[in-house]
Amino acid sequence: MWKFLLMAVLTASIYAGAQSIKPATQLVLLGTGTPNADPDRSGPAVAIVVNDVPYVIDSGPGVVRRASAANRNGIKGLAVANLRRLFLTHLHSDHTAGLPDFIFTPAVLDRDAPLLIFGPPGTREMTSYILKAYRQDLDIRLKGLEPAKPKGYDIRAKDVFPGEIYRDDNVTVKAFKVNHGSWNYSYGYRFDTVDRSIVISGDCAPSESIIKACNGCDVLVHEVYSEEGFAKRPPEWQRYHSKFHTSSSELADIAAKARPRLLVLYHQLMWGASKESILKEIAGKYHGKVVFGGDLLFR
Repeated sequence: MWKFLLMAVLTASIYAGAQSIKPATQLVLLGTGTPNADPDRSGPAVAIVVNDVPYVIDSGPGVVRRASAANRNGIKGLAVANLRRLFLTHLHSDHTAGLPDFIFTPAVLDRDAPLLIFGPPGTREMTSYILKAYRQDLDIRLKGLEPAKPKGYDIRAKDVFPGEIYRDDNVTVKAFKVNHGSWNYSYGYRFDTVDRSIVISGDCAPSESIIKACNGCDVLVHEVYSEEGFAKRPPEWQRYHSKFHTSSSELADIAAKARPRLLVLYHQLMWGASKESILKEIAGKYHGKVVFGGDLLFR
Protein backbone atom coordinates (compact mmCIF):
# COMPACT_ATOMS: atom_id res chain seq x y z
CA MET A 1 0.00 0.00 0.00
CA TRP A 2 1.15 3.48 -0.65
CA LYS A 3 -0.30 6.82 0.21
CA PHE A 4 -0.57 9.45 -2.45
CA LEU A 5 -1.36 13.01 -1.53
CA LEU A 6 -2.70 15.07 -4.40
CA MET A 7 -3.17 18.55 -3.08
CA ALA A 8 -3.19 21.83 -4.93
CA VAL A 9 -0.81 23.75 -2.69
CA LEU A 10 0.32 26.63 -4.85
CA THR A 11 3.19 28.60 -3.39
CA ALA A 12 4.92 31.80 -4.29
CA SER A 13 8.16 29.90 -4.61
CA ILE A 14 6.80 28.13 -7.69
CA TYR A 15 7.05 31.43 -9.50
CA ALA A 16 10.08 32.83 -7.73
CA GLY A 17 12.14 29.66 -7.99
CA ALA A 18 12.96 29.85 -4.30
CA GLN A 19 11.21 26.81 -2.92
CA SER A 20 13.21 26.89 0.30
CA ILE A 21 11.38 30.07 1.33
CA LYS A 22 8.01 29.44 2.95
CA PRO A 23 5.32 31.43 1.13
CA ALA A 24 2.80 33.57 2.95
CA THR A 25 -0.06 32.16 0.85
CA GLN A 26 -1.05 28.57 0.16
CA LEU A 27 -4.01 27.28 -1.84
CA VAL A 28 -5.54 23.93 -0.95
CA LEU A 29 -8.38 22.24 -2.81
CA LEU A 30 -10.26 20.56 0.00
CA GLY A 31 -13.04 19.27 -2.24
CA THR A 32 -13.47 19.24 -6.01
CA GLY A 33 -16.64 17.15 -6.23
CA THR A 34 -20.10 17.67 -7.63
CA PRO A 35 -23.53 16.50 -6.41
CA ASN A 36 -22.51 13.03 -7.62
CA ALA A 37 -21.67 10.86 -4.59
CA ASP A 38 -18.09 10.11 -5.62
CA PRO A 39 -16.31 8.64 -2.57
CA ASP A 40 -12.97 9.97 -3.83
CA ARG A 41 -14.10 13.60 -4.11
CA SER A 42 -15.57 15.63 -1.28
CA GLY A 43 -17.97 18.47 -1.96
CA PRO A 44 -16.71 21.84 -3.21
CA ALA A 45 -14.39 23.62 -0.80
CA VAL A 46 -11.21 25.63 -1.28
CA ALA A 47 -8.88 26.92 1.43
CA ILE A 48 -6.60 29.92 1.08
CA VAL A 49 -4.14 29.87 3.96
CA VAL A 50 -2.21 33.09 4.64
CA ASN A 51 0.44 33.13 7.36
CA ASP A 52 -1.20 29.99 8.77
CA VAL A 53 -4.64 31.62 8.88
CA PRO A 54 -7.27 29.78 6.78
CA TYR A 55 -10.00 31.36 4.68
CA VAL A 56 -12.38 28.74 3.30
CA ILE A 57 -14.60 29.11 0.24
CA ASP A 58 -17.71 26.90 0.24
CA SER A 59 -18.64 24.10 2.59
CA GLY A 60 -19.39 20.95 0.65
CA PRO A 61 -19.75 17.55 2.32
CA GLY A 62 -16.52 16.42 3.99
CA VAL A 63 -14.91 19.84 4.30
CA VAL A 64 -13.82 19.58 7.95
CA ARG A 65 -12.25 16.15 7.57
CA ARG A 66 -10.45 17.26 4.42
CA ALA A 67 -9.07 20.22 6.37
CA SER A 68 -7.90 17.82 9.08
CA ALA A 69 -6.22 15.63 6.47
CA ALA A 70 -4.43 18.65 5.00
CA ASN A 71 -3.28 19.66 8.47
CA ARG A 72 -1.96 16.16 9.11
CA ASN A 73 0.04 16.44 5.91
CA GLY A 74 1.78 19.68 6.74
CA ILE A 75 -0.67 22.56 6.23
CA LYS A 76 -0.39 23.96 9.75
CA GLY A 77 -3.10 26.57 9.33
CA LEU A 78 -5.79 23.99 8.62
CA ALA A 79 -6.01 22.64 12.15
CA VAL A 80 -9.74 22.20 12.68
CA ALA A 81 -9.92 24.67 15.57
CA ASN A 82 -8.60 27.34 13.18
CA LEU A 83 -11.65 27.19 10.89
CA ARG A 84 -13.06 30.64 11.65
CA ARG A 85 -13.81 32.30 8.29
CA LEU A 86 -16.09 30.94 5.58
CA PHE A 87 -17.18 32.46 2.27
CA LEU A 88 -20.10 30.90 0.36
CA THR A 89 -20.35 31.37 -3.40
CA HIS A 90 -24.03 30.39 -3.52
CA LEU A 91 -26.52 28.31 -1.60
CA HIS A 92 -26.79 25.14 -3.68
CA SER A 93 -26.85 22.12 -1.37
CA ASP A 94 -23.59 20.61 -2.68
CA HIS A 95 -21.80 23.82 -1.63
CA THR A 96 -23.51 24.13 1.77
CA ALA A 97 -24.34 20.60 2.98
CA GLY A 98 -21.16 20.74 5.08
CA LEU A 99 -22.20 23.98 6.77
CA PRO A 100 -23.49 22.37 10.00
CA ASP A 101 -20.21 20.44 10.18
CA PHE A 102 -18.22 23.66 9.67
CA ILE A 103 -20.23 25.38 12.39
CA PHE A 104 -20.22 22.69 15.08
CA THR A 105 -17.26 20.32 14.69
CA PRO A 106 -14.53 22.98 15.11
CA ALA A 107 -16.45 24.36 18.10
CA VAL A 108 -16.49 20.92 19.72
CA LEU A 109 -12.76 20.65 18.95
CA ASP A 110 -11.80 23.83 20.82
CA ARG A 111 -12.37 26.67 18.38
CA ASP A 112 -12.05 29.65 20.71
CA ALA A 113 -13.17 32.52 18.49
CA PRO A 114 -16.33 33.51 16.61
CA LEU A 115 -17.05 31.92 13.23
CA LEU A 116 -17.57 34.52 10.50
CA ILE A 117 -19.72 33.42 7.54
CA PHE A 118 -20.14 35.58 4.43
CA GLY A 119 -22.36 34.77 1.48
CA PRO A 120 -25.12 35.94 -0.84
CA PRO A 121 -28.54 36.96 0.44
CA GLY A 122 -30.07 33.98 2.20
CA THR A 123 -26.84 33.03 4.00
CA ARG A 124 -27.90 34.55 7.29
CA GLU A 125 -31.32 32.91 7.12
CA MET A 126 -29.86 29.49 6.28
CA THR A 127 -27.42 29.77 9.18
CA SER A 128 -30.15 30.77 11.62
CA TYR A 129 -32.22 27.71 10.71
CA ILE A 130 -29.21 25.43 11.23
CA LEU A 131 -28.68 26.90 14.69
CA LYS A 132 -32.37 26.39 15.51
CA ALA A 133 -32.21 22.78 14.33
CA TYR A 134 -29.28 22.10 16.66
CA ARG A 135 -30.63 24.05 19.64
CA GLN A 136 -30.76 21.03 21.96
CA ASP A 137 -27.18 20.11 21.07
CA LEU A 138 -26.06 23.67 21.75
CA ASP A 139 -27.81 23.77 25.13
CA ILE A 140 -26.29 20.48 26.26
CA ARG A 141 -22.77 21.36 25.13
CA LEU A 142 -22.80 24.85 26.60
CA LYS A 143 -24.77 24.17 29.77
CA GLY A 144 -23.99 20.54 30.49
CA LEU A 145 -20.95 18.76 31.86
CA GLU A 146 -18.94 18.77 28.64
CA PRO A 147 -16.11 21.32 28.68
CA ALA A 148 -16.85 23.97 26.06
CA LYS A 149 -15.48 27.26 24.82
CA PRO A 150 -18.49 29.53 24.30
CA LYS A 151 -16.68 31.82 21.85
CA GLY A 152 -16.45 28.91 19.40
CA TYR A 153 -20.25 28.76 19.27
CA ASP A 154 -20.56 32.47 18.46
CA ILE A 155 -21.74 32.28 14.84
CA ARG A 156 -21.88 35.54 12.87
CA ALA A 157 -23.41 35.17 9.41
CA LYS A 158 -23.69 38.10 7.04
CA ASP A 159 -25.39 38.56 3.67
CA VAL A 160 -23.03 40.46 1.38
CA PHE A 161 -23.22 42.19 -1.98
CA PRO A 162 -20.62 42.70 -4.73
CA GLY A 163 -17.58 44.71 -3.76
CA GLU A 164 -15.08 44.50 -0.93
CA ILE A 165 -16.63 42.34 1.77
CA TYR A 166 -13.74 41.55 4.12
CA ARG A 167 -10.28 42.81 5.02
CA ASP A 168 -7.70 41.99 7.65
CA ASP A 169 -3.90 42.05 7.94
CA ASN A 170 -3.60 39.03 5.64
CA VAL A 171 -6.14 39.47 2.91
CA THR A 172 -8.64 41.64 1.07
CA VAL A 173 -11.68 39.81 -0.27
CA LYS A 174 -13.95 41.08 -3.04
CA ALA A 175 -17.17 39.41 -4.17
CA PHE A 176 -18.46 39.68 -7.74
CA LYS A 177 -21.57 38.34 -9.40
CA VAL A 178 -21.39 35.38 -11.75
CA ASN A 179 -24.01 33.83 -14.00
CA HIS A 180 -25.34 30.64 -12.43
CA GLY A 181 -28.66 29.98 -14.09
CA SER A 182 -31.70 30.72 -11.94
CA TRP A 183 -29.83 32.03 -8.90
CA ASN A 184 -30.40 35.74 -8.29
CA TYR A 185 -27.12 35.92 -6.37
CA SER A 186 -24.15 33.70 -7.09
CA TYR A 187 -20.64 34.96 -6.42
CA GLY A 188 -17.05 34.48 -7.33
CA TYR A 189 -14.35 35.83 -5.01
CA ARG A 190 -11.00 37.51 -5.45
CA PHE A 191 -8.45 37.21 -2.63
CA ASP A 192 -5.48 39.58 -2.60
CA THR A 193 -2.68 38.74 -0.18
CA VAL A 194 0.87 39.98 0.28
CA ASP A 195 2.17 37.59 -2.39
CA ARG A 196 -0.77 36.29 -4.37
CA SER A 197 -3.97 37.19 -6.18
CA ILE A 198 -6.40 34.27 -6.35
CA VAL A 199 -9.82 34.20 -8.03
CA ILE A 200 -12.40 31.51 -7.27
CA SER A 201 -15.23 31.13 -9.76
CA GLY A 202 -17.73 29.16 -7.72
CA ASP A 203 -20.33 27.57 -9.99
CA CYS A 204 -21.08 29.60 -13.08
CA ALA A 205 -21.81 29.70 -16.76
CA PRO A 206 -19.38 31.89 -18.73
CA SER A 207 -19.21 35.25 -16.94
CA GLU A 208 -17.41 38.38 -18.06
CA SER A 209 -16.99 39.25 -14.40
CA ILE A 210 -14.44 36.40 -14.08
CA ILE A 211 -12.26 38.00 -16.74
CA LYS A 212 -12.46 41.40 -15.07
CA ALA A 213 -11.79 40.02 -11.58
CA CYS A 214 -8.76 38.01 -12.66
CA ASN A 215 -7.14 40.33 -15.22
CA GLY A 216 -3.72 38.70 -14.99
CA CYS A 217 -4.21 37.22 -11.52
CA ASP A 218 -1.76 34.66 -10.18
CA VAL A 219 -4.28 31.83 -9.92
CA LEU A 220 -7.75 31.31 -11.36
CA VAL A 221 -9.65 28.37 -9.83
CA HIS A 222 -12.57 27.64 -12.16
CA GLU A 223 -15.27 25.03 -12.53
CA VAL A 224 -15.61 23.18 -15.86
CA TYR A 225 -17.52 20.47 -17.68
CA SER A 226 -16.26 18.05 -20.31
CA GLU A 227 -17.56 18.59 -23.81
CA GLU A 228 -16.99 14.92 -24.60
CA GLY A 229 -19.14 13.89 -21.64
CA PHE A 230 -21.70 16.63 -22.31
CA ALA A 231 -22.41 15.21 -25.78
CA LYS A 232 -23.67 12.01 -24.13
CA ARG A 233 -26.08 13.75 -21.77
CA PRO A 234 -29.87 13.77 -22.30
CA PRO A 235 -31.22 16.98 -23.88
CA GLU A 236 -32.84 18.20 -20.65
CA TRP A 237 -29.52 17.91 -18.82
CA GLN A 238 -27.69 19.61 -21.68
CA ARG A 239 -30.06 22.57 -21.34
CA TYR A 240 -29.42 22.73 -17.62
CA HIS A 241 -25.64 22.43 -17.70
CA SER A 242 -25.18 24.89 -20.55
CA LYS A 243 -27.11 27.50 -18.54
CA PHE A 244 -25.50 26.82 -15.16
CA HIS A 245 -21.92 25.77 -15.95
CA THR A 246 -18.87 26.40 -18.17
CA SER A 247 -17.64 24.01 -20.87
CA SER A 248 -13.96 23.30 -21.44
CA SER A 249 -14.01 25.32 -24.66
CA GLU A 250 -15.75 28.24 -22.98
CA LEU A 251 -13.25 28.15 -20.14
CA ALA A 252 -10.38 28.22 -22.62
CA ASP A 253 -11.82 31.45 -24.06
CA ILE A 254 -12.22 32.94 -20.57
CA ALA A 255 -8.67 32.04 -19.56
CA ALA A 256 -7.22 33.50 -22.75
CA LYS A 257 -8.83 36.83 -21.88
CA ALA A 258 -8.31 36.67 -18.10
CA ARG A 259 -4.59 35.72 -18.44
CA PRO A 260 -4.03 33.92 -15.12
CA ARG A 261 -0.49 32.74 -14.42
CA LEU A 262 -2.06 29.41 -13.48
CA LEU A 263 -5.49 27.97 -14.25
CA VAL A 264 -6.74 25.33 -11.79
CA LEU A 265 -9.75 23.19 -12.68
CA TYR A 266 -12.15 22.10 -9.94
CA HIS A 267 -15.78 20.99 -9.60
CA GLN A 268 -15.18 19.05 -12.82
CA LEU A 269 -18.28 17.53 -14.43
CA MET A 270 -16.87 14.59 -16.37
CA TRP A 271 -19.67 12.10 -17.13
CA GLY A 272 -17.22 9.34 -17.92
CA ALA A 273 -14.69 11.48 -19.78
CA SER A 274 -11.03 11.33 -18.77
CA LYS A 275 -8.81 13.94 -17.19
CA GLU A 276 -6.66 13.83 -20.32
CA SER A 277 -9.60 14.53 -22.62
CA ILE A 278 -10.72 17.64 -20.75
CA LEU A 279 -7.16 19.01 -20.65
CA LYS A 280 -6.90 18.37 -24.39
CA GLU A 281 -10.17 20.23 -25.00
CA ILE A 282 -8.82 23.25 -23.15
CA ALA A 283 -5.38 23.07 -24.77
CA GLY A 284 -7.01 23.32 -28.19
CA LYS A 285 -7.75 27.01 -27.52
CA TYR A 286 -5.68 27.98 -24.47
CA HIS A 287 -1.92 27.56 -24.16
CA GLY A 288 -1.29 28.74 -20.62
CA LYS A 289 -0.43 26.58 -17.62
CA VAL A 290 -3.35 24.38 -16.48
CA VAL A 291 -3.67 22.04 -13.49
CA PHE A 292 -6.45 19.45 -13.15
CA GLY A 293 -7.23 19.80 -9.46
CA GLY A 294 -8.04 16.97 -7.09
CA ASP A 295 -8.92 16.40 -3.47
CA LEU A 296 -6.60 14.98 -0.89
CA LEU A 297 -6.34 11.37 -2.00
CA PHE A 298 -5.09 8.55 0.28
CA ARG A 299 -4.45 5.21 -1.29
